[in-house]
Amino acid sequence: MTSSSSIYQKFPQPLRVGIVGSGFVARLRAEILSQDSRIALTAIAGTPEKAGAIAQDLAIPHIYQYWSELVMRPDLDLVVICNVNRDHGAVVGQALRSGKHVIVEYPLSFHLAEAEELVNLAQQQNLLLHVEHIELLGGVHQLVVEHLAKIGNPFYARYSTKSPQHPVPDKWTYKPDLFGFPLTAAVSRLNRIIVLFGKVKAVTCQLRYSGDHLPHHFTSCVCNAQLQFENGVLADVSYSKGENFWQPERIMELQGSEGAIIFSGDKGKLISAAGERELDAGSTRGLFKKDTENVLSHLFDGTPLYTSHDSILHALAIANAAEKSALSNQTVML
Repeated sequence: MTSSSSIYQKFPQPLRVGIVGSGFVARLRAEILSQDSRIALTAIAGTPEKAGAIAQDLAIPHIYQYWSELVMRPDLDLVVICNVNRDHGAVVGQALRSGKHVIVEYPLSFHLAEAEELVNLAQQQNLLLHVEHIELLGGVHQLVVEHLAKIGNPFYARYSTKSPQHPVPDKWTYKPDLFGFPLTAAVSRLNRIIVLFGKVKAVTCQLRYSGDHLPHHFTSCVCNAQLQFENGVLADVSYSKGENFWQPERIMELQGSEGAIIFSGDKGKLISAAGERELDAGSTRGLFKKDTENVLSHLFDGTPLYTSHDSILHALAIANAAEKSALSNQTVML
């Protein structure tokens, strides 16, 4: 997509924004946008009670139950999409065809082919299509990028998260048809590693659900993928949550010829023959604000986005390959 600032400075201020979704992230996005004098929050679509509460708190004049009504409004410049994962591709497509710029939470789509079509559509329409990947703005990723060269030739990487839930909430995030394949829904786990190491050539994956109401609702899932990068790096990516897990975990590990970087949560260390150095990534608070500010700077001033369509699409290609591998019990080549 072109990054020419002249295209995006056409907009008279304020920029008119519609929100699709009424959950936690939708409210957070709306609150952040409401604090910017260049923005006019114009409409919100979501669960009537929740959307109504957000609209009342933030003086949003128009409320819809159905996103299809919101995206067709002629008086919107930008649509921010924060609803269930399954619907992202459909909402993005309709918003772009209606001439709107788009911010969408990951994943862009469940399917690579649709995601590629949406990226092409945005380019053809000369519209912004920004897929949120706030993990790239976090302290852990920033410190890894800063110190990666110090571990020499990268050899092995691991990213693992475990989220215990007792009991599991009755939410769409535990319903596979709405949430998606775990590493598609949590594609940020893949994106943060491919941004560091480039293209993946082979994927092997295992998936297990548990629960009394499968396949419609699960109470636990574990999804483990092994990635072979074109540059020789091997990586393990694991996403687990639910009632069968008892201790939370967030591990980022990188091993190389001259040292290692290992994070547990936001506390990490750089290890080498010379010794160890502590690394503190700080809080993860404020990342959605940073993401929003980056997009608005891009729209108004032509500032480059921190994400790229290439890595977003490649991460989704890996997620689709992982799903195919989990179903076939075979390694999938990209």
